[in-house]
Amino acid sequence: MFESHHFKDHQKEARIFKFRLAIMVSIMVCLFCVLLYRYYSLQIVNYLEYATQSEHNRVHVEPIAPTRGIIYDRNGEVLADNRPSFTLSLVVNKSMDLDATINLLRTLIDITPADLEKFYKLKKQRIHPLEPIPLRYRLTEEEIARLAVNEFRLEGAQVDAELVRYYPYAELFAHTIGYVSRISESDLEKFDEEQIRRYSGTHSIGKSGIESSYENVLLGEVGSKNVETNARGREIRVLDKIDPTPGKNVTMTIDYKMQKQAADTLAGRRGSVVAIEVKTGAVLTAVSNPGFDPNLFVTGISFNDYKSLSESPDTPLINRFVQGQFPSGSTIKPMMGLAGLHLGFTDVNRTISDPGFYTLAGSSHRYRDWTLSVFGRGHGSVNLKKAIAESCDTYFYDLAWRMGVDNIHPFGQHFGLGIRTGIDIPNERAGIWGSREWKRTKLKQPWYPGDNVSMGIGQGYVSVTPLQLGVMMATIASRGDRFRPRLVKAVDEVETAPILEDHIEIKKEYWDAVFEGMEEAVYGSGGTLTRYKLGLGADYRIAAKSGTAQVVKIAQDAKYKIGTLKESQRDHVLFVGFAPADDPKIAIAIILENDDHLKSSENPSLLARRLFDGYLRNIYVGTGPVYGFPVPKDAAAVAAPPAPFVNETPDLDVDDVKPTPSSESPSR
Repeated sequence: MFESHHFKDHQKEARIFKFRLAIMVSIMVCLFCVLLYRYYSLQIVNYLEYATQSEHNRVHVEPIAPTRGIIYDRNGEVLADNRPSFTLSLVVNKSMDLDATINLLRTLIDITPADLEKFYKLKKQRIHPLEPIPLRYRLTEEEIARLAVNEFRLEGAQVDAELVRYYPYAELFAHTIGYVSRISESDLEKFDEEQIRRYSGTHSIGKSGIESSYENVLLGEVGSKNVETNARGREIRVLDKIDPTPGKNVTMTIDYKMQKQAADTLAGRRGSVVAIEVKTGAVLTAVSNPGFDPNLFVTGISFNDYKSLSESPDTPLINRFVQGQFPSGSTIKPMMGLAGLHLGFTDVNRTISDPGFYTLAGSSHRYRDWTLSVFGRGHGSVNLKKAIAESCDTYFYDLAWRMGVDNIHPFGQHFGLGIRTGIDIPNERAGIWGSREWKRTKLKQPWYPGDNVSMGIGQGYVSVTPLQLGVMMATIASRGDRFRPRLVKAVDEVETAPILEDHIEIKKEYWDAVFEGMEEAVYGSGGTLTRYKLGLGADYRIAAKSGTAQVVKIAQDAKYKIGTLKESQRDHVLFVGFAPADDPKIAIAIILENDDHLKSSENPSLLARRLFDGYLRNIYVGTGPVYGFPVPKDAAAVAAPPAPFVNETPDLDVDDVKPTPSSESPSR
């Protein structure tokens, strides 16, 4: 048998090898061409683009926050400053594993859940991709040391020294200066492109008071720097830098010593004090008590701290001197007297007989004078000067009834009632100055005759802020010039000019009559302020008017009994005045909530005297031997303690005082 043998076909194998080699060479040539094309594209066609991107990976532009402007009082006392603070921040783009970095940080320093919550909120709000996001403020030296030792393990973490806002007097200027706080999501939503640029690198913004209304002035202009970084994103060197422009400094009209005098006297009581420079409208004192510490808000207030403030029955977050709305009470009587004289409804010599009450024609209802409840009688024969000095309700019931709201309303607006004053801080309320149109619009009711009567003594549809009372009194003191109140005296030493809002021309003898009536209230034998010896030892004369404002309604035959009322139901106590009476320079308005003269040695008129002395004589005292006043040289002139309080507010019933609409009710 023959076996078959298979012999290799060398020619065939050679052809296969050549074919495979050709394919492989073709593939390699194609790949080389692709590589060559890619190289050509990178190095020639798109060179500039990729070179720029490469440079951007190496060189970054980082914003530099400007230093916020400093706020001073009128005498150069620093009221809002910037203090260095060390802050732990994370640059998210530089961290390979953000969660791991944060967990490691929590083992090194104390980071609370609140800190983390704020961090992640800021992360969502991030304006610049390489902008550091604060995680912990106010690091201690020990914490800084721990972070420094572990720096190599903390990708994207950095400790920066920055300036944060600081308020050295805390509560004293909380409602005037306001505060700054972290930029919120709602703030960012309102930002335009220019604001986004200006706030890059900045974590805070003015939220209230001067810090808010003068934000553009105080903020400054952001700077920038080009920094070179390594592959891990750490800064190697600064290539060039544009310095930021610091914010402008602001000088306030407020006098620190007067502010402190007022706040110290108000300690423990709810109320407000406003003092205004008569000839310029500059606000010398603006206190709302109780206050709060604005430093709590600077780097973000804790939940518990905010809850404590917002739920306090004393409402410390309310700025009482522009947001608190109160019945004006008898403090409005000098203005009502001017209205009667100017509009021809009374004259200086006209008298009425006051039996202690007033009735409208055809009605048996009695609108009682305060003397009826106290002495069982009226004031007797009363002219305008006596009516102001002794606060005769009956005289002003009659005068208001005869003038009518159509005359009273426009006249009161000349003195700033029922309108915003235009002061240079936000959230001011307009108060209520009743009119037919207002009542028809707000309450869907007509104006009744009794509404005129109540309005005559500052009750009913009358609600004012302490600032409005101060403006009214300054307008009276200046004999018709109503200046816009202002809290800022100068910006970078450039003075702000006074703004005259209104002027009313009234005969000199009418002004003189009202001035004399207000002086009699202080110095006359029957004056409502005489018992407090307000002018004791002063080398100037004071013109003033006291007042009380009812909080709850009392039936006509009932009596006001303080012992049966809760504190929140007691009368508010008011004071307005100016000095010197012959050449007024300062006007003051004071409201003490539910105080009701319980502390007779701290009647608001005595606080006013301290402020008068501070401004006119540069004398600032605490509680002195004579109710806070300097001891007179003549020891015999030392006054006896004030007599027990006599409430000069009549006991109005439900028909006299209508409820204020809830939309514009007082702050409490």
